[in-house]
Amino acid sequence: MSSHTILDDLIARLPEKPVPVRSVLVGAHWTAVCSTACGLATTVMGGGCHNHENVVRNVGHLHEKSAQELAAFALSDNPIEAGIGVAAINSLLVPDESRAVLLNASEVLMKKGAGKNVALVGHFPFIPRLRTAVGNLWVLELHPTGDDYPAASAADLIPRADIVAITASALINHTLDDLLGLCRPGVDVLILGPSTPLSPVLFEHGATIIAGSRVADESAVLHAIGQGAIFQQVTGVRLLAFTRPGDAPV
Repeated sequence: MSSHTILDDLIARLPEKPVPVRSVLVGAHWTAVCSTACGLATTVMGGGCHNHENVVRNVGHLHEKSAQELAAFALSDNPIEAGIGVAAINSLLVPDESRAVLLNASEVLMKKGAGKNVALVGHFPFIPRLRTAVGNLWVLELHPTGDDYPAASAADLIPRADIVAITASALINHTLDDLLGLCRPGVDVLILGPSTPLSPVLFEHGATIIAGSRVADESAVLHAIGQGAIFQQVTGVRLLAFTRPGDAPV
């Protein structure tokens, strides 16, 4: 496993030749950066309404930078900038889709989690269905509601889980490395959500399955997220899952 952070390794593996940015869009729920492809990431505002602490550098000129320059924003403590950075990383990745399965991560969790303890970091719309399909479901959230557990419970619950699923938004708030470090050796570990970089780097850091998205219709996606769409309202995106090389396919 690498001694560098996941973001360090992702950025280090990007193409050296600068790639122009075609557009940058920060929507209410999703951020998009278009370069080689259109990359997505969760928009994490942080704070309350009109939070003036999260001022984005060079705003209005981001499209004049290279995608690699924007990718470095992923290291920022400003969550909006970090989201732009992760979207830029995703815009530069060209995964081998012949190795992918067209599959929603919730299907993987329901199949593998039957009768088992499942820890899920992040609140996803499929949680009610997942609860009926698995043994125990522990949902960890920064802002818990209902039956959620607070993020501070991760150190207690994740080591007890047979399957761990972590939102790729944890890359944006820089908690993914620590969360992966809590997983027991040998358990299935999924990184999921449209922010997920479809890169082997995640396997090197302990993931066994990565489940993310590829934009097929850039215009449709930009129109939707620019008008405040949640992901269920976005069309023109394919959901793809990759298994760690050498493991049985999902």
